[in-house]
Amino acid sequence: MSVAMPGAVPSPNIWNSPRVYELENRAVDPDGVIDAAMRGIRGMDDAHVLDIGCGTGYHLPRFARVARHVTGIEPHAGLVRAARSRTRGLAGVTVRNAVAQRLPVADASVEVAHARWAYFFGRGSEPGLAELRRVMRRGGFAFVVDNDATRSTFGTWFRRFLPNYDPYDVERFWVANGFQREPLTMRWLFERRADFEAVVRIEFSPKVASEIIATHPGVEVDYAVNLWWREY
Repeated sequence: MSVAMPGAVPSPNIWNSPRVYELENRAVDPDGVIDAAMRGIRGMDDAHVLDIGCGTGYHLPRFARVARHVTGIEPHAGLVRAARSRTRGLAGVTVRNAVAQRLPVADASVEVAHARWAYFFGRGSEPGLAELRRVMRRGGFAFVVDNDATRSTFGTWFRRFLPNYDPYDVERFWVANGFQREPLTMRWLFERRADFEAVVRIEFSPKVASEIIATHPGVEVDYAVNLWWREY
């Protein structure tokens, strides 16, 4: 029996190495750049927040502090169990085993949608975007956080890992679908060098990971992202 819902887009880093990915979640954006940018556009206060591709539910407790209700959507059964365990006892949090192109959410019921390095990465996301149009309330906001491969140390590594990736085509896709871009620069900051090396190994091919580990000292990396957002 498959561990993922039919139609799910594989995410090898977290699907295969959830414990190491937890180290990455802890290291990402220690200064809160992404959350601050989202709040500047639309806060989650008293909103129904939909987290698409919630993984182990890392962000759900933070969202639940201010949201009216939080729904986490995750296609991988093992990660769903982890997310439910993480949010057990938190009022107003629901985690569902589902895919972005078939959201188990009522029409016009979501004020804020959030997808961070999840299903939404450009072309191929059209079914998920159609579902967003169905579930978003008028005046609601959707946020998509994705890599900006045109700049930063991490962006250079990303291009080396995926030489055929076209960031400008991705940009054209989001603009054509009505999204605006907020370019941000944040950091990876790890507690230990061993944690940095473990995360690099799940994010990149063995060859690229070995090159990164050999040439990048320390536990900090500058990392550019795009915050894509749209009002419905």
